[in-house]
Amino acid sequence: MSQIQSSAKNLNLRAQVVKTLVAVENGQSLSSVLNQHINSVAERDRGLYHELTLGCLRQWHSLKAITLPLLTKPLDNEALESCLYLGLYQILCTRIPAHAAISETVNAAKQLGFEPLSGLVNAILRRVSRETEAFQTALNDSHGLPSWLYKRLKKDWPEQLPNLCQNLKQAAPLTLRVNERQISRDEYLDILDEEQIDAHACDFSDVGIVLEQSGNITLLPGFEEGGFSVQDEHAQLCATLLPNLDNQVVVDACAAPGGKTAHILERFNPKKLIALDHDAKRLLRVSENLERLELNAYAEVDIIEADATQWVANEPVDCIILDAPCSAIGVMRRHPDICLLRQSTDIPKTVDLQKQILNQMWKQLKVGGTLLYITCSILKVENEQQMLNFFAEHADAVESKIDASWGIEQIHGRQLLPETNHGDGFYYCRIEKIA
Repeated sequence: MSQIQSSAKNLNLRAQVVKTLVAVENGQSLSSVLNQHINSVAERDRGLYHELTLGCLRQWHSLKAITLPLLTKPLDNEALESCLYLGLYQILCTRIPAHAAISETVNAAKQLGFEPLSGLVNAILRRVSRETEAFQTALNDSHGLPSWLYKRLKKDWPEQLPNLCQNLKQAAPLTLRVNERQISRDEYLDILDEEQIDAHACDFSDVGIVLEQSGNITLLPGFEEGGFSVQDEHAQLCATLLPNLDNQVVVDACAAPGGKTAHILERFNPKKLIALDHDAKRLLRVSENLERLELNAYAEVDIIEADATQWVANEPVDCIILDAPCSAIGVMRRHPDICLLRQSTDIPKTVDLQKQILNQMWKQLKVGGTLLYITCSILKVENEQQMLNFFAEHADAVESKIDASWGIEQIHGRQLLPETNHGDGFYYCRIEKIA
């Protein structure tokens, strides 16, 4: 493992990015290190830091594929590897002038304690800057996935594979869900238009808005007053698939950070809504979100820290929304560290956990009730196959088919794949209890 020298205060922006990339390479999630690392970056540079870090991770395996032939022998040095990928990313994927990208990245290598090897970084980056077009083509042609994941997606989605690989390398759009209790989508679009903020309505979600420019969400009109939430368009479809929940007892299993809990309260008046999660820290965000959105008045809301594989309801439940733990391959554009952190050995464990939660939740549902099974995965073993096994083992379960213009119909449920300028990868299957 490479040893990074020098304290954070003396590092240039590229060196700060490299430190973050190396932390992820060593198994830390981006969310766990981002806040700490970004505090070492000057306020004016934080947007660029963010873009370079996420962009490099999104293109990581593609950058690796085009770097390997340029090396006479393996580097065996994570920090230098990250320096090279960062330099290449700037030259091939951003508008940063090549000379600035090269000098800043070479300086980063020196600052991190690798002066003897900074000449190698310089030589490789200069070559790429001279042959930009050829390297850009090679980068685009690379599938950009770890080999285990590429094989699985090739098996699951052979026809969609080329598009899928390209889409997973793009940044996901920033999407809002307007709070219908306070404002209509058209009204909010008018407000954004007055503020000269470029935005347009989503295609599938009737409360979704895509922002066409980035910026601080908390500074948008109506944020403090609870006029909207940030939520992916395909995640917003959840509430449209539910029966009428007025006066019903509803469980949002695996609820944190509360996007679906809030959306249910924006649309329905349940008798009781139980938001369940095993993570106390993330549950705190559920109550904060409900407070900001002013939704606590519309139902009795119980926020419960509990293990969904063991939780038992103390009253009959009419509807369960189960956003099951999953590999999260469908949201890799927003969490590109998944591409480095997820291993093929994680998948069977995840599938087993999903099954345990499904079985436990099913016991809590009353006859005539509905369970909506959701993942943000695009692997069939977590979705269609999980449902095939569930229906085979539960004679009291019947699928309530989703009739929709979006997604791809599966043997059970519908699958949405991540699409450029549209939503992330989500799977939905609606199940009714008949006996």
